[in-house]
Parts: sequence; C-alpha cells; structure tokens
Amino acid sequence: MYLITVFGNLLMILAVSSDSHLHTPMYFFLSNLSLVDICFTSTTVPKMLWNIQTQSKVITYKGCITQMYFFVLFGGLDNFLLTVMAYDRFVAICHPLHYMVIMNPRLCGLLLLVSWLLVVSLFYGTILGVYFSSAVTQSSHSSAAASVMYTVVTPMLNPFIYSLRNKDLKRALKRLYGMAVIKGQLFLGLKKCT
Repeated sequence: MYLITVFGNLLMILAVSSDSHLHTPMYFFLSNLSLVDICFTSTTVPKMLWNIQTQSKVITYKGCITQMYFFVLFGGLDNFLLTVMAYDRFVAICHPLHYMVIMNPRLCGLLLLVSWLLVVSLFYGTILGVYFSSAVTQSSHSSAAASVMYTVVTPMLNPFIYSLRNKDLKRALKRLYGMAVIKGQLFLGLKKCT
C-alpha cells in the first residue's frame, strides 16, 4: 500500500507537470496535494514497516518528537490544501468568467504559502497538547487500525479518485504512458543495434 501511495502520487505529479494543458490552479493544487500525501505517509509508514519487520516497538524520544512534528505538519497541510482546492472550485463554479483573473498565479502561490507556516501556528500546539495529555481509552488494536486508515489508505486513494474522474488527467496519463513505451522501444532498438 505504501508503494502504491508513493508511485501513484508521483505519477500524478509527473502527469500534471508534463502536460501544459494541466498548468491551471486546480492541477497546481492537486500536484501539491500529491506531494504532501507522499510526505504525510512517509513520516510514519517506513518506521511502522521497520517495526513490523524487526518485531520491535522502540523509538527514541527525539525520533518520536521529530515524527510527530512532520506528521502534524503534513496532516495539517493536507487539510489546508483541501480547503484551498474547495475555494478554487467555488470560484470556478460561481464566477467562471472571472476565474483566471481571480485565481492568478500570484494568488495560487500565496494560498499555498498561507497553507504552510497556518499549519505550524494553528495545529502544532493543539495537536501536541491533545496527544501528550490524552489518557489511553481505546484498545491499541483499534487505534492502530484507525491510524492505518488515515495515514495510508486515504493518501493511497487520492490519485485514483482524482485521476479516474478527470478526463484531462486520464489523457495526460495516457500520453505519459505512450511516451514511456516509445522511449522503451527506442532504447531496446538501440541496444539491439550495438
């Protein structure tokens, strides 16, 4: 699931960056969401996989704090990017004639920037406070299952949800696949010649 998450989101970023028709605010935010999803899952899943493999549940205090920092950072950023994407769709639907004027590159960059540091100021203190002060009331098995759901499953499904429902992304992915096949055939042809 982790590899599908990483490769699916990387494919989404590659498709958006390689197709000039997708250089619009919606796809700009979508590719940033894919990057954040990769970072979000990469903060906990590799350590979790290592723990499962070695049958060890040990983590240092510094490692725990570092992991929590990035988990909260990318989790909050994920939420803010989804909010910005909702605003983008609101402008596109309610003000279609003014869309390109309102959602100019400067505003898109500003919205992305505002989504960042807000993560640090709003979420950090509250989530760390809740995390360290909460009493354990649930079983560890149900907590682990819930953690896997929001750290692995949701980021893994995002590329599928956004690409399967979008004709422009499907076209870009097909074009990207076609280029890869052609390059592969050229490479094999050159290899046979030498």
